[in-house]
Amino acid sequence: MADGRVALVLEGGGLRGMYTAGVLDLFLERGLTGFDVAYGVSAGAINAADFKARQAGRMMRDTLAFRDDRRFMSLWALATTGSIAGNDFLYDEVQNRLDPFDYDAYADNPMRLVAVASDVVFGTPAYLEVSDMPADIDMVRASASLPVVSETVLLGGHRYLDGGTTDSVPVEKARADGYDRMVVVLTRDRGYVKDGPYELMALAQRRYAEYPYYLEALRSRASRYMEQRAHIWQMEDEGVATVIAPTRPVSISSTGATGGELLDLYLEGRSDAMAAAEGIADLLG
Repeated sequence: MADGRVALVLEGGGLRGMYTAGVLDLFLERGLTGFDVAYGVSAGAINAADFKARQAGRMMRDTLAFRDDRRFMSLWALATTGSIAGNDFLYDEVQNRLDPFDYDAYADNPMRLVAVASDVVFGTPAYLEVSDMPADIDMVRASASLPVVSETVLLGGHRYLDGGTTDSVPVEKARADGYDRMVVVLTRDRGYVKDGPYELMALAQRRYAEYPYYLEALRSRASRYMEQRAHIWQMEDEGVATVIAPTRPVSISSTGATGGELLDLYLEGRSDAMAAAEGIADLLG
């Protein structure tokens, strides 16, 4: 059990993760780093890895620097690699050479990192412990591999894709693991309503025809997501969760935005984190 300790729960959202990057960079600058575990989903897992490595600004500068590079995220990358995000470029070239990840700092930080992925065969969430970097980098990649436009990631005999399909904001998992206090960072505003079918469902039905449980997870995602958000507000009212969310609707998509839009979103995350900083400092003791 994790009695009295604090979890950090990070929603995904592709490029909307720039909001989370702003929040976490402000945390690093203010020394708000005493979390015992981070549960990261998709872009949230990437942000959590940089946070654990104490690399403030890394997500922001890499996204802005490489946004227009077709190796970063593009239809060209999808056509040539099978994934809209260029895996070799992101998880090797950038990770190890262009903006080297601090593996030593990551190893020295006692905070655990759990990357949330979706098991394609069973249509259920998988909680992958990213204990050793770079050995476990594919766990982060699995969490961030968007359905339809990414290849499945094979790990330990299981096929994984983006964690947002099965557990978008794993507050229930944190609570089940015994964390009775948590900071939750969302990438959608408080008034956001997710409805309607998955936008690429027709393509998904063809691509994942042999995985009926995963298709059902895609079909039911919107309703489950809204139920989860209702649970988050309840946990906030109960004093279990401190929630940081955009104060206005986020108009950018998960895969497309201008540099100005991304920078604005990053700065909004910093501003909202600053407003919450005193309370989080008290929470972390």
